[in-house]
Amino acid sequence: MGIKTALPKYELYLYTAVLYMALIWAGSWILEASSENVNRKAFKQSVKPGWHYFGRKMDVADFEWMMWFSTFRNHILFALGGHVIFAKICSLLATKHRALIFGVYGSMAVLVTMGWTFMALVLSHCVILYSVALVKRKWLCFLAGLTTLASIKLEPYNSWQETLVTGSFDLQDILFYGGCGFTIMRCMSFALENCEKKEGNYTFCDLIKYNFYLPFFFFGPIMTFDQFHAQTHNTKLNRKEREMWNITTQALLHLGIILVVDVFFHYLYILTIPSDMKLVKQLSDWSLAGLAYSNLVYDWIKAAVMFGVINTVARLDHLDPPQPPKCITMLYVFAETHFDRGINDWLCRYVYDYIGENHDKIFKELLATFCTFAITTLWLGPCELVYIWSFFNCFGLNFELWVAKLFSFPPFSTIEGAMGEAMSRRIRGVFNAANFWAIVLYNVLSLNSLEFAKLVGRRLIFKGFPLSTLSVLFVTYCGVQLVKERERKLALLEEPEPAKMVDGGKEKAE
Repeated sequence: MGIKTALPKYELYLYTAVLYMALIWAGSWILEASSENVNRKAFKQSVKPGWHYFGRKMDVADFEWMMWFSTFRNHILFALGGHVIFAKICSLLATKHRALIFGVYGSMAVLVTMGWTFMALVLSHCVILYSVALVKRKWLCFLAGLTTLASIKLEPYNSWQETLVTGSFDLQDILFYGGCGFTIMRCMSFALENCEKKEGNYTFCDLIKYNFYLPFFFFGPIMTFDQFHAQTHNTKLNRKEREMWNITTQALLHLGIILVVDVFFHYLYILTIPSDMKLVKQLSDWSLAGLAYSNLVYDWIKAAVMFGVINTVARLDHLDPPQPPKCITMLYVFAETHFDRGINDWLCRYVYDYIGENHDKIFKELLATFCTFAITTLWLGPCELVYIWSFFNCFGLNFELWVAKLFSFPPFSTIEGAMGEAMSRRIRGVFNAANFWAIVLYNVLSLNSLEFAKLVGRRLIFKGFPLSTLSVLFVTYCGVQLVKERERKLALLEEPEPAKMVDGGKEKAE
């Protein structure tokens, strides 16, 4: 049935009221649990004194968020601010060579930050994968790239490489694995794009300019080589209408979100509570559902803000970087689930779409998803938790295709065709609501723990049945229908206007 199928307004108003009341209800349970247990012994390591004028302690369990926006905020701002100023000056003076200037500045910044041994290690990865790229065999590029990636993800090879980096500071581990990991993925993109080049080869200098673009170097996102090369070699650096206004608005929006998240961390300890299983077992079913959902929403916000800050710098450099991930609230199918659009675009371009093609054949889709999640497992770092996460997400992606195939045959297709489009949308919404919670449960285990995910699943599916199960499912159904309504309106806005009749009965295209 079409995406443009509408539902009655009063029905949508009901869904909106139910959804917001449920969110407030679940939030009140989490607030109560946070306030009453703030002095628990298990909270001492991750709940610290916060802004004194709030008079409350703050959840500091997420090291990555604290690193970006508290502990090392000034260092990161200094590095990115220096890049913006340097890049702007050089873009004005030497527009044709700005990609080279970006690479030189990034290389110097990495050298000063991490030392010459780390720089030599990164360059060795670049030299190895560039040499393989000259052969122009995709399978060989994948083999060399994945072997190199495994060398920094598996013991004892990763520990040996880490000992090569001298010095000791709090960010060393994160910068080491981030810098090496993203370098290898970028080198693989370079090698695979070189295989597509019909005449000649890209130069080693092209690879260096691509890899050492500072805003993307340590933390991503990954921008495929073909896009980066084309955009950095564009000499017409004209801004679109209101582009600077949009960049400024986005920067202020990110600042506002950072402040809002800080305020929430003083009242809702959503990251610390799941780590205390004794406390979690005492919470209501609604609290558990709210915790699981809020953890995924927070992880999306973190990714959106962190990549948003980097993307703002990239847009100032006249680049069009990968967009932030789609909000978890807007997801009800596995095919659109990702938290890093750069990695997602990389995997889709070189693996998932390459093998799966149109994604309408069961065995090709199975092979495509298996290969995609095998590489993702290696990228995340093989361990029991990642294996479980990869298996369930791979299964979910394939199960969607199996169900879609099944319902495309009679008698299911006949039954759906006989009913109204609005009723079809409602029935699909029920299945989408169940799918949404499968996405939540499959992904929350990678954010918190396997024990927490198992507890949430047992409480919502088995122990809470039927009251908690059906009520949570109904609230989710309301949310799914509101998301579908938003998608319907966007589809109508994107629809081209019909041609208008002019004198003589001829059509005139607008």
